[in-house]
Amino acid sequence: MNNEGTRSPIKEFSACYGDGCFANGEQDGRQIEDAIHGDRDASRTIMDATDGEQDLCEALADGEEDLTEATEDVSDGEEDLTEATEDVSAGEVSDDQERCTQDISTCYPCDCVANLRLLASSSHRDGSIYTGCRYWQKHFRIADRSEVSFEKPNNGFENPEALYRPCYMWQVFSLKLVKLPVDDGPVELYGYIAARDHVDSLLNYIVNISRDDPITVDQGSFIPMTGPKRGIDLSETVLIEYDMRIKTGDREEDDQQLIDGASLKDPLLSYFEPFTCRIHGNNSAVDMTDVYVRCAVDATVEVIVSEVKSSFDLCVSCYTGGLYEEIRLFDGVIGESHVLRRHVIAVTEYGCLDLKLKVGSGSCFSEEHCCSFKVMDDGYASRQIKTECASIFVKVIWPAATLNV
Repeated sequence: MNNEGTRSPIKEFSACYGDGCFANGEQDGRQIEDAIHGDRDASRTIMDATDGEQDLCEALADGEEDLTEATEDVSDGEEDLTEATEDVSAGEVSDDQERCTQDISTCYPCDCVANLRLLASSSHRDGSIYTGCRYWQKHFRIADRSEVSFEKPNNGFENPEALYRPCYMWQVFSLKLVKLPVDDGPVELYGYIAARDHVDSLLNYIVNISRDDPITVDQGSFIPMTGPKRGIDLSETVLIEYDMRIKTGDREEDDQQLIDGASLKDPLLSYFEPFTCRIHGNNSAVDMTDVYVRCAVDATVEVIVSEVKSSFDLCVSCYTGGLYEEIRLFDGVIGESHVLRRHVIAVTEYGCLDLKLKVGSGSCFSEEHCCSFKVMDDGYASRQIKTECASIFVKVIWPAATLNV
């Protein structure tokens, strides 16, 4: 496109300069002839100008009639365009068209948050995501509901070492509930948001909350992340699958839908600073802040709390890639010895993973501890932190074949 931008002015300049040019002798003769007849041309110009006023008045009168007819044609055209749009919507979109268009929408709402475009026929509630033969349904094996696991993160991958080589990864920082379909205070939320990448196309849950154990949230609250269990490889397109609902009673069919569907993340639309996009539902929305991490490896973070003397509040956060955006790993009350949920974080090769632990009571944190873990080749690093309330053991595990040698 840059070449086209510079080429266009050159074409225009050449055309103006080249039109009407002659060989040297012919050009000189033409200039003399023009000089002789210059006075005669000037007289004709004055007469033409006088006649031009009359022509202009006639043209304006005719123009009013033409404008009226043109307005009627435009009105008819709008009706034709509406009918054509309905016909296109009713028809099937080709796989190639869908593949090219289903990424981050360029339509921004008033608060300048980009919309994450919803794939057509991707609803879980009506089952359309499991029917049909669209390319993304076949490529990501939507019918396979198997999950990525910590124990076998390669899931039978033929070359495990290749799996752990540095690559582009997709890292989610936070999920925020920005709009609820109801206005009557806190709600009970459950459901999942998961990613499928080209490694095995299995469900890699970022959020996975059971209906039997929903979380209570308000509008504006952050949704706690429970995953992923493996780094999300963004060397190729990633599919995001989501189905989150609000529990309203005993029967699941009576629950309200928060967000439902699937979207695509294209590695060509890369951004290396935290970026927020919005997943829209039916009068509801969730904001997802994420980033693409270049030359990344995945670090597994484990936190074990022991020797608990009294109940206390604990907040565990981490930072990656030298960015200031927080990834909240845990925020709650500790009353006894506890092993916190493991998390996998994408870390830039030869970079560091920074952890921050806050200990206190209520909204007041009396202690803050920070530790940094440098990327290692096939190993782990740990840190023992002693606080007034308990002993906290932090362990970061790096996979085999992490660094290029």
